[in-house]
Amino acid sequence: MIEVTIDSIRVSLMSQHRIVVLKEENGSRFLPIWIGPFEADAITLKLQGIDAPRPLTHDLLKSVIETLGGEVTHIVINSLEKNTYFARIVLDVDGDTIEIDSRPSDAIALSVRVNAPIYVAEEVMEQAGLLPEEEISLTEGAGASTARREREEEDDEDEDLGVFTDFVEGLDLDSLLGN
Repeated sequence: MIEVTIDSIRVSLMSQHRIVVLKEENGSRFLPIWIGPFEADAITLKLQGIDAPRPLTHDLLKSVIETLGGEVTHIVINSLEKNTYFARIVLDVDGDTIEIDSRPSDAIALSVRVNAPIYVAEEVMEQAGLLPEEEISLTEGAGASTARREREEEDDEDEDLGVFTDFVEGLDLDSLLGN
């Protein structure tokens, strides 16, 4: 397992999409994971030290676990299947280890509330991890092959837009503005 930290939460200006970007603790790879806006807000609020006036779902989950004598030891993003990430919340309850299936966004939101480490399975990082020079896109899936495919598509689009670029560069703005 690879320990990661939350690097950032990114927001698309064109849609409601959010991506939490996890960074490899002792390496240079990043793992972008699509999450919902509510989970993104729950993570961001806690990271910024802002308390909600009433407990959010993840605060409730934390309270239930603690009230029942459990402790979140860590969470792990353990699988990636058909562009869907899977996670496990790992608990210690009276010396027994219990793993609970979770969406990564919910597991991360809980981990920031209990200061539990976040891990990514090596095979998941191999499959979807990105190096710093690879672009993290907000329009497609989060795998490294997707980022490469998007760069290739952008190159093709740049070629197709050459006519428009020539047109815009050839405009005489002074005459259009009446100067």
